[in-house]
Amino acid sequence: MSGFSRFTPLVNALPSTIPFVGPEAIERQRDVRVKARIGANESGFGPAPSVLEAIGRTAGETWMYNDPENFELREALALHHGVSRDNIAIGGGIDGLLGEIVRLVVEPGTPVVTSLGGYPTFNYHVNGHGGRLVTVPYVDDREDLEGLLEAARREDAPLVYFANPDNPMGSWWDAESIVAFARALPDRSLLILDEAYCETAPAGSTPSMDALIGQPNVLRMRTFSKAYGLAGARVGYAIGTIGNAQAFDKIRNHFGMARISTAAALAALRDQEYLRDVVGRIAAARERVAAIATENGLRPLPSATNFVAIDCGRDGTHARAIVDGLMEHGVFIRMPGAAPLNRCIRVSVGPEAEMDLFAQALPKVLSAVR
Repeated sequence: MSGFSRFTPLVNALPSTIPFVGPEAIERQRDVRVKARIGANESGFGPAPSVLEAIGRTAGETWMYNDPENFELREALALHHGVSRDNIAIGGGIDGLLGEIVRLVVEPGTPVVTSLGGYPTFNYHVNGHGGRLVTVPYVDDREDLEGLLEAARREDAPLVYFANPDNPMGSWWDAESIVAFARALPDRSLLILDEAYCETAPAGSTPSMDALIGQPNVLRMRTFSKAYGLAGARVGYAIGTIGNAQAFDKIRNHFGMARISTAAALAALRDQEYLRDVVGRIAAARERVAAIATENGLRPLPSATNFVAIDCGRDGTHARAIVDGLMEHGVFIRMPGAAPLNRCIRVSVGPEAEMDLFAQALPKVLSAVR
């Protein structure tokens, strides 16, 4: 009897999938060392010194489980955002929370609306629970709010995913448009508003907490992985109505948070001065990436994130050749996965030394692929 007979028919039908192949795997496969890690939208600027000190102080407590109620972090986040701690759910990064939301909502065949070419990990979770993805193409390299709304209404979809600012394109909508979109959705539709990059977004693009906190069909997703520089700590949180936030307690891994990660997040939240400094450095590095692209005859797209999407002017095959060519120089970047977005490459910002390596390698690669 095959061992796979133990698995459900759904699992047996799924391919083994890693939504994002990491630079470590590429190093193993190609025997090339990554010198500039500017492809995973991490913060090469790192966390605040105060955060590293907090991690050091907490290291000796690793033998203890973390508080399964995440009380202290929820309380700190509540004070930071001006909401109740009962409006907040903590999880292992936004990716972990997305999996839990899908588990709460999706059954086999459930229609789920998202953008074609949007965040692959969300799609991975939907597929893993047997949901039916309904995808809406981008318009002018930006998520199509009208198209997403029409699809949600047409499908009577109980789940809609929308990222603002957007990954992989770096585009964004203004807060007023987002609030109007959320309120126009069918009551049955739960909106996942992924705000992973909100700290780097321009003023006026992120709705206030008051604008959506009472909206029963909205869950706002935040993370410490991007501007706070804690991608490896895996700390994310959801903000919503008390009913939505407390629903996670029905299915979450109550001991899933690491004690050191919680201490790091608390320290990062306290050090807003460092956050402001890093956001400024991210903005400056975005300008540097855009300038490098322009100098090489490519078109950088406007970005509200810690990366820049760069239009390479042709198609996905050409963009893939650039990605692979840069890796041969030790420069790790990524690209969108769906046409026509995949005519672009996506470059995460980082310290000057990594930007220099990108600037040195790009003209060599472009010359080779042309």
